[in-house]
Amino acid sequence: MKWDEMRESDNVEDERGGSSSSSPVGMMGGLGVGGMAIALIAGLIFKVDVTQILSFLSNNKAAPAPQALVKQPIKDRDSAFVKSVLGDTEDTWNRIFKQQLKTNYQAPKLVLFDGSVNSACGSARTSSGPFYCPADQKVYLDMGFFKYLEATAGNDADFARAYAIAHEVGHHIQTLRGTSASVRQLKASSSKAKANELSVRQELQADCLAGVWGHSTSQRGLISDQDITKALNTATQIGDDYLQKQSKSGHVIPDSFTHGTSQQRVTWFKRGLETGNIDQCDTFNTNQL
Repeated sequence: MKWDEMRESDNVEDERGGSSSSSPVGMMGGLGVGGMAIALIAGLIFKVDVTQILSFLSNNKAAPAPQALVKQPIKDRDSAFVKSVLGDTEDTWNRIFKQQLKTNYQAPKLVLFDGSVNSACGSARTSSGPFYCPADQKVYLDMGFFKYLEATAGNDADFARAYAIAHEVGHHIQTLRGTSASVRQLKASSSKAKANELSVRQELQADCLAGVWGHSTSQRGLISDQDITKALNTATQIGDDYLQKQSKSGHVIPDSFTHGTSQQRVTWFKRGLETGNIDQCDTFNTNQL
């Protein structure tokens, strides 16, 4: 992945070193789906010891960290990578919003943190994985784990990391278009099963939007066929059915799905990747996910 040829964004807020050392309590506490997904990506795609990563995510102090986890200067490789990927999403979505939606794109802020952070959606820590908060329109990313992943997997992890960022930016686009607000309103008056279905459709749309960004990078020669194959493998291994098989001894509960099956995530990511058309990402008006 030729991320060093991408424009660096100015919309990154670096709060590393300023987080509380105590474990925060809030909506993102505990080892969430995001943290589990990233651990499985590392373990299954990059041949990293999953148990060591899960220990690191659950309790940073309990797992010995590689040297790469030591606080780096602000202008390190990791922050340059994030700024470059975010900058490229901005350029891509600026163009798409003007060409396909006939309006201007408003870019999100991206907050880098280590350990824990407070957002308008509550508190979070490393185990939450990357997340987007619609209340303040910011993407939150703990670089400690990305450093850990790089120390164990090397630069081969770059496109998986970029995919995670592009997916969260997809949630920002949903906020800009009013999709997120509509989903929240519908979920408030829905059964648990229906609310979960709406969450699945929202997550699959974010996968498709990440694919739309991937289409743009592919057209410009910034990613290779190998990168695309790896991204599709990643999508396969963060489906709800796959994660439940890994964490619940093979017991899968479809009604509890909130992100979609492996096949669904691959299908919608590929749709965005192959078409580059935001109109192809309508997961809410189809019976076939």
